[in-house]
Amino acid sequence: MLVLPRSLFVLIASGLLLIEQQPSRNSEMPQINPQESSPKKEPATSSETSAPKRPEKLPTIEQQAWSILEAGAKSEKIRDRAAATHVLGLLPNDRRARKMAEAALADNAPEVRSASAAALGEMRSRNSIPKLKSATDDKDPSVALAAAHALLQLKDNSGYDLYYEVLTGERKTGKSVLAQAGVLKDPKKLAEIGFQQGLGFIPFAGMGWKAFKTIKKGDSSPARAAAATVLSKDPDPRTTEALANAAGDKNWIIREAALEALSRRGDPSALNTVGLYLSDQEGEVKYTAAATALRLAAIRQSRPSRQK
Repeated sequence: MLVLPRSLFVLIASGLLLIEQQPSRNSEMPQINPQESSPKKEPATSSETSAPKRPEKLPTIEQQAWSILEAGAKSEKIRDRAAATHVLGLLPNDRRARKMAEAALADNAPEVRSASAAALGEMRSRNSIPKLKSATDDKDPSVALAAAHALLQLKDNSGYDLYYEVLTGERKTGKSVLAQAGVLKDPKKLAEIGFQQGLGFIPFAGMGWKAFKTIKKGDSSPARAAAATVLSKDPDPRTTEALANAAGDKNWIIREAALEALSRRGDPSALNTVGLYLSDQEGEVKYTAAATALRLAAIRQSRPSRQK
């Protein structure tokens, strides 16, 4: 029998005792829940789940202009309907404008009907000749005269009949509208109609009588407005800037005349300036600005090479 030395025996026994007292490595390791090991995901917000919103497309200046004209033509106010209708004459060869003007021939207000006839003449709408001939029999003399004037603009000689009646007191054919209305026997009424027809086409865009009532003694606006109308044909490019400045005049008669002159001038470089007056407080100015904007925008689109 092998007898170990006492010192060796003590050493072995101590080692065995230490091994038994040492805790298991696995028992000290904390238990990890697999669900806790992965980071928690925050719930998706509504902005993350929904598709990105596209920015709203702003209306073009043409869309704004048509909206203004259509709203004016349907307004409850006669003054607005008349002004919005008359400036349609600034839009030649435009089927939409022609249809709007023709529809206004049936308006219950003579101011609107006369503005409609004037617009159809200004836009040279030969397709509207039959409707204008019917309008020369309108019960209101101002409408009949406006229709006659439009027919002459369209090179239709039937328009002379009404002027013949004014001069002679008799009409060549058909019933006498002016006689039935008592105009031929009332110099004051005839003068008023003459004034309306004179100013109603140039430069006051169909609102001549209103302009007459607005003008005060010593007011220079009629002369300045007439000057603006004449300048519409001035070839000097500096005139465009002068008319653009006049469009900001404090007098609405000047603003309207300047905008109409810019329209007839046909220089698209003034389009941005014209757009500033689409929200003018005066209906006559706002509607003229809308028609002018449409006309200049059409000119700009028809000749893009010149704008480069």
